Amino acid sequence: MKTIAIVAASFLLASAALAQAATTGASAGSTCKMQAAGKNLHGAALTSNIKSCCRHSAAGQKLHGAAESNFRKSCETSGLGA
Repeated sequence: MKTIAIVAASFLLASAALAQAATTGASAGSTCKMQAAGKNLHGAALTSNIKSCCRHSAAGQKLHGAAESNFRKSCETSGLGA
């Protein structure tokens, strides 16, 4: 019974962490988009710059694994306007 409670608590904490990362990723994407706009980038250069910015934002928040992937995907989607 303890094992089931521990596993359930772990899933709840993991889902809360992923939800928080998604929210923060969207705001980071907007920040990255504003930084790229100041550099007057287009096409592949813009995409590369935003992905790099999102990667650095995830590293700055010390995210790993699924939380990092979710954060970066959300950040890139927001930054690229897709």
